[in-house]
Amino acid sequence: MSSKLITMVANYVLLISLAISSDDIEFTFHGFQSANLTLDGVAKVTSNGLLQLTNNSVQSQIGHCFYPIPINFKNSSKNGSVSSFSTCFVFAIVPQYPKLSGHGLAFVMAPTRGLPGAVGAPYLGLFNETNNGNETNRIVAVELDTISNNLFRDINDNHVGIDINDLRSVSSFPAGYYDDKDGIFHNSTLISGQPIQLWIEYNSAEMQINVTLAPLGYRKPHIPLLSLPYDLSKILKEIMYVGFSSATGSAPTSHYVLGWSFKMNGIAQELDFSKLPKLPRIGAKKVSDFLKIGLPQICIVSLLVAIGGISWYIIRKRRFAEVLEEWEIDYGTQRFKYKDLYSATKGFKEKQLLGSGGFGRVYKGILPNNKIEVAIKKISHESRQGMREFVAEIVSMGRLRHRNLVPLLGYCRRKGELLLVYEYMPNGSLDKFLHPQPAFTLNWNQRIKIIKGVASALLYLHEEWEQIVIHRDVKASNVLLDGELNGRLGDFGLARLYDHGSAPQSTRVVGTLGYLAPEHNITGKATTSTDVFAFGAFLLEVACGRRPIEPRPSSEEEMILIHWVFSCWKKGEILGAIDQKLGYDFVKEEAELVLKLGLLCSHSEPTVRPSVRQIMLYLEGSVPLPELSSFGISAVGIAFATPTNFPSSSFPFAKEAGSSHSSFIADSLLSGGR
Repeated sequence: MSSKLITMVANYVLLISLAISSDDIEFTFHGFQSANLTLDGVAKVTSNGLLQLTNNSVQSQIGHCFYPIPINFKNSSKNGSVSSFSTCFVFAIVPQYPKLSGHGLAFVMAPTRGLPGAVGAPYLGLFNETNNGNETNRIVAVELDTISNNLFRDINDNHVGIDINDLRSVSSFPAGYYDDKDGIFHNSTLISGQPIQLWIEYNSAEMQINVTLAPLGYRKPHIPLLSLPYDLSKILKEIMYVGFSSATGSAPTSHYVLGWSFKMNGIAQELDFSKLPKLPRIGAKKVSDFLKIGLPQICIVSLLVAIGGISWYIIRKRRFAEVLEEWEIDYGTQRFKYKDLYSATKGFKEKQLLGSGGFGRVYKGILPNNKIEVAIKKISHESRQGMREFVAEIVSMGRLRHRNLVPLLGYCRRKGELLLVYEYMPNGSLDKFLHPQPAFTLNWNQRIKIIKGVASALLYLHEEWEQIVIHRDVKASNVLLDGELNGRLGDFGLARLYDHGSAPQSTRVVGTLGYLAPEHNITGKATTSTDVFAFGAFLLEVACGRRPIEPRPSSEEEMILIHWVFSCWKKGEILGAIDQKLGYDFVKEEAELVLKLGLLCSHSEPTVRPSVRQIMLYLEGSVPLPELSSFGISAVGIAFATPTNFPSSSFPFAKEAGSSHSSFIADSLLSGGR
């Protein structure tokens, strides 16, 4: 027997022995200063004994805490059924900004302590994109969720849920409790920053899970918040670990556990509130002895300084003057103070500039209060007409939560400017990695990952959020790359929202030349299909490393990317359009799929273009892409929006088809089945 096998057997025997000895395990922690716990990620025990799963200075991180001893959950004398158990703990969720929170926390029972492969937002440190929902997870959790995510079918942004192998809760209910006196339900705000109690009990005989919530100081209510009949013996292994998991999001939040008790085959001990550690005081300041003693002198000096500084104050007030109307009060925490943004960007210095263009100027900044890195976009607006509706949409989009979207944190209005505050993406925009001379070349795997990420973000915007969001400006320069080169769709300055089932309204035509669908120029209506058209141009841009419209060397003519790719397809040489910087380092089948899908998405007829859900199926290989010729198009194929002042010589396929010049080209041919 090899030494490695002997070690594995020894470890297994040790694990079994520990679990056997823990049949009736019981523990109680009033604070965790001297507790023997297994921590990972950003989790830590503070100096006064608080278990801090996450803190408000770190983004996209995980915090785990587990009781180190494995627990035997199954009763061998009862055909392997799960034994009864009970746990009680006190937690607090403290956001940096009121009403804006991270993703919450969860009590978890898992076969391993480390939850390998788990990621942070939006998976609470429990699962990841590939294993969420897998039966092999063998994980049971009770989530305290403070973000509404349609991906997981959340009922709201303040609920308690029971999760079985999946963040799509088996049962969930808005956070609150039933008063024992009158039976009336009272809402509880999970992100109140105040300690809250939670009880979780499993009755083996009835095979039922009960979850009960109450403010600190209340007795446990007789009526549970959640009551779920479920046989946990189908899920839990014989040996399991218990603990907590949490994850940070774009809004900085600290997640604390103040005390915790647990018992197998019995009722967990009630916690003594007087023994629990205190939460840190937010914004509290000590009054020093110097201020107490020298207060009279300070008042005199302050008066003199105030008199001398009136003019300075007036100048400063004008510098930081903001536009604030009564209706904006409702948006509260999503409005930033101009002086904070001014300080964050060191006065909007040129060295803080990240980029500029027709959309405005973007600056890098570090918020003074919490040191979070942000990107601040300054947009000019000419009048107040429609500003209320525009700001309402901006605030609504601040609630969007998806791993492939750049989080919009809030806004500020000042004089003739609107400032949008986004989470900072360290690798900047995608277009600088494509052209003209990138610092380094993205390989094919990185490109296909970015493409799938942006498609996933569009699917969320079009179908999975509470409203339909039309981005209206999908392009490489609006796709930003985070620290791991994940593609994140950003810049919602042109986006429009409307309710599911309603028709989009005509608006002023906005967007970027080369990405505008031909029907958008005619009707003025931005739809999910016009976003798909722009995504088609984006697909070709990423695969070919070229802009949709770019000048030809030593020529006054413009090169239209879609026509060039189409000509390659027509000759049966579509892979000749792939970015030459890749050489032969790409997956032939994937590259051909991306190029053909780009052509299909750029079709002149909106009804022929696939939906984003179909696009995802094609990209994932779940459904094969039909041959382009199978769409039965013989005379009119792909259209591309072009400016009316371009000479007809710019479009060689227009000459070939014999059509006259118009505001868009609709004469490239799809034939031959290539």
